[in-house]
Amino acid sequence: VADFAAKIDVENTTQVMQYGAGAQKKMADFSEKTLESVKTKDLGEVGGMITSLVTELKNFDVEEEEKGLFGFFKKGTNKMQEMKTKYSKVETNVEAIAGELEKHQVQLMKDIDLLDRMYELNLGYYKELTMYILAGKKKLKEARETELAALQEKAQRSGLPEDAQAAKDYAEMCDRFEKKLHDLQLTRTISIQMAPQIRLLQNNHALLSEKIQSTLTNTIPLWKNQMVLALGMEHSRQALEAQ
Repeated sequence: VADFAAKIDVENTTQVMQYGAGAQKKMADFSEKTLESVKTKDLGEVGGMITSLVTELKNFDVEEEEKGLFGFFKKGTNKMQEMKTKYSKVETNVEAIAGELEKHQVQLMKDIDLLDRMYELNLGYYKELTMYILAGKKKLKEARETELAALQEKAQRSGLPEDAQAAKDYAEMCDRFEKKLHDLQLTRTISIQMAPQIRLLQNNHALLSEKIQSTLTNTIPLWKNQMVLALGMEHSRQALEAQ
Protein backbone atom coordinates (compact mmCIF):
# COMPACT_ATOMS: atom_id res chain seq x y z
CA VAL A 1 0.00 0.00 0.00
CA ALA A 2 2.82 2.41 0.94
CA ASP A 3 4.72 1.69 -2.29
CA PHE A 4 1.56 2.13 -4.36
CA ALA A 5 0.56 5.35 -2.56
CA ALA A 6 3.97 6.88 -3.36
CA LYS A 7 3.26 6.57 -7.10
CA ILE A 8 -0.08 8.44 -6.98
CA ASP A 9 -0.10 11.98 -8.35
CA VAL A 10 -3.32 13.80 -7.41
CA GLU A 11 -2.43 16.61 -9.83
CA ASN A 12 -2.44 14.21 -12.79
CA THR A 13 -6.07 14.40 -13.97
CA THR A 14 -5.76 11.36 -16.25
CA GLN A 15 -4.24 9.24 -13.50
CA VAL A 16 -7.01 10.26 -11.08
CA MET A 17 -9.72 9.39 -13.63
CA GLN A 18 -8.13 6.00 -14.37
CA TYR A 19 -7.32 5.24 -10.73
CA GLY A 20 -8.72 1.78 -9.93
CA ALA A 21 -10.68 1.73 -13.20
CA GLY A 22 -9.19 -1.63 -14.17
CA ALA A 23 -10.37 -3.24 -10.94
CA GLN A 24 -13.82 -1.66 -11.36
CA LYS A 25 -14.07 -3.00 -14.92
CA LYS A 26 -13.12 -6.51 -13.74
CA MET A 27 -15.74 -6.31 -10.99
CA ALA A 28 -18.43 -5.17 -13.46
CA ASP A 29 -17.60 -7.99 -15.88
CA PHE A 30 -17.56 -10.48 -13.02
CA SER A 31 -21.01 -9.34 -11.83
CA GLU A 32 -22.34 -9.81 -15.35
CA LYS A 33 -20.89 -13.33 -15.61
CA THR A 34 -22.35 -14.24 -12.22
CA LEU A 35 -25.77 -12.99 -13.31
CA GLU A 36 -25.58 -15.02 -16.52
CA SER A 37 -24.66 -18.10 -14.49
CA VAL A 38 -27.73 -17.65 -12.30
CA LYS A 39 -30.08 -16.85 -15.21
CA THR A 40 -29.19 -20.02 -17.12
CA LYS A 41 -29.96 -22.33 -14.16
CA ASP A 42 -33.49 -23.73 -13.93
CA LEU A 43 -33.31 -25.67 -10.67
CA GLY A 44 -37.09 -25.90 -10.59
CA GLU A 45 -36.87 -28.44 -13.41
CA VAL A 46 -34.84 -30.79 -11.20
CA GLY A 47 -37.31 -30.45 -8.35
CA GLY A 48 -40.13 -31.20 -10.78
CA MET A 49 -38.38 -34.35 -11.97
CA ILE A 50 -37.91 -35.63 -8.40
CA THR A 51 -41.60 -34.97 -7.73
CA SER A 52 -42.54 -36.85 -10.92
CA LEU A 53 -40.41 -39.80 -9.89
CA VAL A 54 -41.96 -40.01 -6.42
CA THR A 55 -45.43 -39.69 -7.98
CA GLU A 56 -44.68 -42.62 -10.29
CA LEU A 57 -43.72 -44.78 -7.31
CA LYS A 58 -46.67 -43.72 -5.17
CA ASN A 59 -49.21 -44.22 -7.96
CA PHE A 60 -47.96 -47.74 -8.43
CA ASP A 61 -48.26 -48.47 -4.74
CA VAL A 62 -51.75 -47.21 -3.89
CA GLU A 63 -53.71 -47.63 -7.10
CA GLU A 64 -55.47 -50.76 -5.87
CA GLU A 65 -58.24 -50.66 -3.29
CA GLU A 66 -56.08 -52.37 -0.73
CA LYS A 67 -53.07 -50.31 0.17
CA GLY A 68 -49.62 -51.72 -0.43
CA LEU A 69 -48.17 -53.92 -3.13
CA PHE A 70 -49.43 -57.09 -1.43
CA GLY A 71 -52.97 -56.09 -2.29
CA PHE A 72 -52.27 -57.32 -5.81
CA PHE A 73 -51.96 -60.92 -4.66
CA LYS A 74 -55.22 -61.07 -2.79
CA LYS A 75 -57.35 -60.87 -5.92
CA GLY A 76 -56.22 -63.86 -7.93
CA THR A 77 -53.18 -65.13 -9.73
CA ASN A 78 -53.85 -62.96 -12.80
CA LYS A 79 -52.78 -60.01 -10.65
CA MET A 80 -49.28 -61.43 -10.59
CA GLN A 81 -48.82 -60.90 -14.31
CA GLU A 82 -50.64 -57.59 -14.15
CA MET A 83 -48.25 -56.36 -11.50
CA LYS A 84 -45.20 -57.50 -13.47
CA THR A 85 -46.46 -55.68 -16.56
CA LYS A 86 -47.24 -52.52 -14.60
CA TYR A 87 -43.90 -52.70 -12.82
CA SER A 88 -42.06 -52.89 -16.15
CA LYS A 89 -43.87 -49.80 -17.38
CA VAL A 90 -43.20 -47.82 -14.20
CA GLU A 91 -39.60 -49.02 -14.08
CA THR A 92 -39.02 -47.66 -17.60
CA ASN A 93 -40.29 -44.23 -16.53
CA VAL A 94 -38.30 -44.35 -13.29
CA GLU A 95 -35.08 -45.28 -15.10
CA ALA A 96 -35.61 -42.47 -17.64
CA ILE A 97 -36.11 -39.88 -14.89
CA ALA A 98 -33.15 -41.27 -12.91
CA GLY A 99 -30.93 -40.95 -15.99
CA GLU A 100 -31.88 -37.29 -16.38
CA LEU A 101 -31.33 -36.66 -12.68
CA GLU A 102 -27.83 -38.14 -12.92
CA LYS A 103 -27.02 -35.70 -15.73
CA HIS A 104 -28.30 -32.80 -13.63
CA GLN A 105 -26.25 -33.98 -10.67
CA VAL A 106 -23.08 -33.99 -12.76
CA GLN A 107 -23.86 -30.44 -13.94
CA LEU A 108 -24.62 -29.31 -10.38
CA MET A 109 -21.25 -30.65 -9.19
CA LYS A 110 -19.51 -28.75 -12.00
CA ASP A 111 -21.40 -25.60 -11.02
CA ILE A 112 -20.38 -25.99 -7.35
CA ASP A 113 -16.74 -26.18 -8.44
CA LEU A 114 -17.22 -23.15 -10.71
CA LEU A 115 -18.82 -21.18 -7.86
CA ASP A 116 -15.79 -22.00 -5.69
CA ARG A 117 -13.52 -20.44 -8.32
CA MET A 118 -15.89 -17.47 -8.65
CA TYR A 119 -15.70 -16.93 -4.89
CA GLU A 120 -11.91 -16.87 -5.02
CA LEU A 121 -11.98 -14.43 -7.94
CA ASN A 122 -14.38 -12.16 -6.08
CA LEU A 123 -12.11 -12.28 -3.02
CA GLY A 124 -9.18 -11.27 -5.22
CA TYR A 125 -11.11 -8.30 -6.64
CA TYR A 126 -12.12 -7.27 -3.11
CA LYS A 127 -8.48 -7.27 -1.97
CA GLU A 128 -7.38 -5.36 -5.07
CA LEU A 129 -10.04 -2.70 -4.56
CA THR A 130 -9.16 -2.46 -0.85
CA MET A 131 -5.52 -1.86 -1.78
CA TYR A 132 -6.51 0.98 -4.15
CA ILE A 133 -8.72 2.53 -1.44
CA LEU A 134 -6.13 2.29 1.35
CA ALA A 135 -3.33 3.62 -0.85
CA GLY A 136 -5.57 6.43 -2.10
CA LYS A 137 -6.60 7.48 1.42
CA LYS A 138 -2.99 7.43 2.55
CA LYS A 139 -1.94 9.64 -0.38
CA LEU A 140 -4.92 11.99 0.06
CA LYS A 141 -4.12 12.49 3.74
CA GLU A 142 -0.48 13.24 2.95
CA ALA A 143 -1.43 15.64 0.11
CA ARG A 144 -3.80 17.65 2.30
CA GLU A 145 -1.49 17.76 5.30
CA THR A 146 1.67 18.69 3.36
CA GLU A 147 1.29 20.12 -0.15
CA LEU A 148 -2.15 21.70 0.32
CA ALA A 149 -1.27 23.08 3.76
CA ALA A 150 1.94 24.56 2.32
CA LEU A 151 0.10 26.21 -0.60
CA GLN A 152 -2.59 27.67 1.68
CA GLU A 153 0.05 29.01 4.06
CA LYS A 154 1.96 30.56 1.14
CA ALA A 155 -1.23 32.20 -0.18
CA GLN A 156 -2.01 33.67 3.23
CA ARG A 157 1.53 34.93 3.60
CA SER A 158 1.86 36.52 0.18
CA GLY A 159 -1.73 37.60 -0.34
CA LEU A 160 -1.18 37.15 -4.08
CA PRO A 161 -4.21 35.99 -6.15
CA GLU A 162 -2.11 33.47 -8.12
CA ASP A 163 -1.03 31.78 -4.88
CA ALA A 164 -4.64 31.67 -3.67
CA GLN A 165 -5.71 30.15 -7.00
CA ALA A 166 -2.95 27.54 -6.82
CA ALA A 167 -4.14 26.51 -3.34
CA LYS A 168 -7.77 26.42 -4.54
CA ASP A 169 -6.85 24.33 -7.59
CA TYR A 170 -4.93 21.82 -5.49
CA ALA A 171 -7.81 21.60 -2.98
CA GLU A 172 -10.23 20.83 -5.84
CA MET A 173 -7.87 18.15 -7.15
CA CYS A 174 -7.86 16.55 -3.70
CA ASP A 175 -11.67 16.70 -3.58
CA ARG A 176 -11.90 15.09 -7.03
CA PHE A 177 -9.57 12.30 -5.95
CA GLU A 178 -11.64 11.80 -2.78
CA LYS A 179 -14.77 11.34 -4.91
CA LYS A 180 -12.92 8.73 -6.96
CA LEU A 181 -12.08 6.85 -3.76
CA HIS A 182 -15.74 6.99 -2.73
CA ASP A 183 -16.65 5.50 -6.11
CA LEU A 184 -14.17 2.67 -5.52
CA GLN A 185 -15.74 2.01 -2.13
CA LEU A 186 -19.14 1.60 -3.80
CA THR A 187 -17.61 -0.92 -6.20
CA ARG A 188 -16.07 -2.77 -3.28
CA THR A 189 -19.52 -2.93 -1.64
CA ILE A 190 -20.72 -4.91 -4.67
CA SER A 191 -17.88 -7.35 -4.09
CA ILE A 192 -18.75 -7.64 -0.38
CA GLN A 193 -22.41 -8.37 -1.22
CA MET A 194 -21.42 -10.85 -3.93
CA ALA A 195 -19.58 -13.19 -1.53
CA PRO A 196 -22.61 -14.41 0.52
CA GLN A 197 -24.72 -14.55 -2.66
CA ILE A 198 -22.21 -16.91 -4.29
CA ARG A 199 -22.14 -19.08 -1.16
CA LEU A 200 -25.96 -19.14 -1.00
CA LEU A 201 -26.18 -20.21 -4.63
CA GLN A 202 -23.50 -22.84 -4.04
CA ASN A 203 -25.34 -24.15 -0.97
CA ASN A 204 -28.60 -24.45 -2.94
CA HIS A 205 -26.77 -26.44 -5.62
CA ALA A 206 -25.25 -28.71 -2.97
CA LEU A 207 -28.61 -29.35 -1.26
CA LEU A 208 -30.23 -30.22 -4.58
CA SER A 209 -27.33 -32.49 -5.52
CA GLU A 210 -27.68 -34.28 -2.17
CA LYS A 211 -31.43 -34.68 -2.78
CA ILE A 212 -30.72 -36.27 -6.15
CA GLN A 213 -28.10 -38.54 -4.55
CA SER A 214 -30.59 -39.65 -1.90
CA THR A 215 -33.23 -40.34 -4.56
CA LEU A 216 -30.84 -42.41 -6.67
CA THR A 217 -29.22 -44.35 -3.82
CA ASN A 218 -32.16 -44.73 -1.41
CA THR A 219 -35.63 -44.08 -2.83
CA ILE A 220 -35.36 -46.08 -6.06
CA PRO A 221 -33.40 -49.06 -4.63
CA LEU A 222 -35.82 -49.31 -1.66
CA TRP A 223 -38.77 -49.33 -4.07
CA LYS A 224 -37.16 -52.06 -6.16
CA ASN A 225 -36.37 -54.02 -3.01
CA GLN A 226 -40.04 -53.83 -2.02
CA MET A 227 -40.93 -55.24 -5.43
CA VAL A 228 -38.47 -58.13 -5.00
CA LEU A 229 -40.00 -58.98 -1.61
CA ALA A 230 -43.54 -58.79 -2.99
CA LEU A 231 -42.75 -61.09 -5.92
CA GLY A 232 -40.82 -63.44 -3.66
CA MET A 233 -43.75 -63.75 -1.26
CA GLU A 234 -46.15 -64.48 -4.10
CA HIS A 235 -43.84 -67.19 -5.41
CA SER A 236 -43.71 -68.68 -1.89
CA ARG A 237 -47.52 -68.65 -1.68
CA GLN A 238 -47.79 -70.43 -5.03
CA ALA A 239 -45.24 -73.03 -3.93
CA LEU A 240 -47.17 -73.69 -0.70
CA GLU A 241 -50.40 -74.12 -2.65
CA ALA A 242 -48.72 -76.57 -5.01
CA GLN A 243 -47.35 -78.52 -2.04
